[in-house]
Amino acid sequence: MPKLTLPLKSPTRKGQSAARAKGFTLVELTIVLIIMGLLIGTLMIPLSAQIDQRNYNETRQQFSEIREALIGFALANGRLPRPATSLTDGTENPALCANDAACTGFIPWTTLGIKKTDAWNKMIRYSATPAYANAAFTLSTIGTKKIQTRDSAGTVSYLIGSASGCSPCAPAVIYSAGKNNWGVTADGTALADESTTNADEDLNASASTVFLSRNQSNVPTGGEFDDIVIWIAPYILMNRMISAGKLP
Repeated sequence: MPKLTLPLKSPTRKGQSAARAKGFTLVELTIVLIIMGLLIGTLMIPLSAQIDQRNYNETRQQFSEIREALIGFALANGRLPRPATSLTDGTENPALCANDAACTGFIPWTTLGIKKTDAWNKMIRYSATPAYANAAFTLSTIGTKKIQTRDSAGTVSYLIGSASGCSPCAPAVIYSAGKNNWGVTADGTALADESTTNADEDLNASASTVFLSRNQSNVPTGGEFDDIVIWIAPYILMNRMISAGKLP
């Protein structure tokens, strides 16, 4: 008698569906991971830009408070404070400023009761006019701090002061090196300049009388720029002193 051969049992419909479902799940998971990777990659730049903007705004607000603290010191003492004694000593330097270079350093954070670093953990710089910081100033005291700016074409002009002199110039300047290039961290680490085209930042890094403040876009001859520079306007300072009865 011929031997009967039964056909091999084919997978059940239920088994086929389970295998297909399992396969689709793996494919879908792979697709999801790829999409997530792409989304994270595209979001990283906007997120970084948001953090940079937040730090910039925070430092600008901090500088406004420092300016008020400096004016408050002047109202109480009749003069502006000198820079901090050292990187680790935030009291005002007791030695009189021999010149503008000697009156340029770190903000005297302990004397003013303020934070010593900006949003990037860099020490806040401060430069005062010796005549404003060494003794009580008067309505005729002349500042020595000039502030330049640069337009989109690279042309330099003055925000306060002029090429020919000070009529008027600012009594003091507060300065941050921003996120990139230059600066000193709170632990005393001097940060290197990692650019060869940031001429305006280079100027601020060694300035004691002429500083530059402009927008952060890259412009001809000035290069990349993320410094924050503000100053005390002489007329505002004098008006506050007169209103408080500290000046005639």
